[in-house]
Amino acid sequence: MNPPIFVSTQGTLPLLISMPHVGRQLPPDLAAQMTPAAREVPDTDWHIERLYAFAAEMGASTLQAQYSRYVVDLNRPSDGQSLYPGQNTTGLCPTETFHAEPVYADGVATPGPEETARRVAEFWQPYHRALQDEIARLKALHGRVLVWEAHSIASVLPHLFDGELPTLNIGTFEGRACAPPVREAVRQAAAGSPFSFVLDGRFKGGFITRQYGRPDDGVHLVQLELAQCAYMQEVSPFAWDDARAASLIPTLRAMVAGALSALPASPA
Repeated sequence: MNPPIFVSTQGTLPLLISMPHVGRQLPPDLAAQMTPAAREVPDTDWHIERLYAFAAEMGASTLQAQYSRYVVDLNRPSDGQSLYPGQNTTGLCPTETFHAEPVYADGVATPGPEETARRVAEFWQPYHRALQDEIARLKALHGRVLVWEAHSIASVLPHLFDGELPTLNIGTFEGRACAPPVREAVRQAAAGSPFSFVLDGRFKGGFITRQYGRPDDGVHLVQLELAQCAYMQEVSPFAWDDARAASLIPTLRAMVAGALSALPASPA
């Protein structure tokens, strides 16, 4: 039996933690076409579900992808349009890694339109239906909802950005995806932490943040892209670091709690 497309829990707070890049599964037929390096799925948002375990304890809903972004990237538009025109990035069905290495072995055809459409139907659409359904459920219960897009990435990736990333990369689509008090609460929590941060820098929010953030309708989106060096080893086997993670989690909790407490009582 194949693993499910996603795993979800329903909470009681107006808070949903979306984790579209934590999946590590590869369908066997696709894995057989990939390079050995790609089969290690190095561009996974490693251990994010563990970092945000506190949110489930708070009463948040969670949505976790189970398949790798190398199958299809759930945080890209289904038509494959670039979110960052003019900058290097990976596509809807990635053909290269974040280090600009090939995903597919020599002689293997990269996904064409039909294969891409199949993956969108089989993997992308179910995740987004679940996301939409849980947003609607929480909004019906509370009148508003905070969706926290939980991500992480290696801190140094010359193919994608210059230099080393700050630890906390907050994305609100330049303030369009959430109400100003929510954005400011997240910024203040980051500023009061011991970690470096940037607001709407290299990572302004992916497709989910841009598509579903509708503060005028009571749906507020915040994306946090963590530099992985803050809680793990950035090279294989991508091990969790207890000491670093223990230092980071209180800041994550403060950022999420601050955003939640700043939600307008009615659509902003």
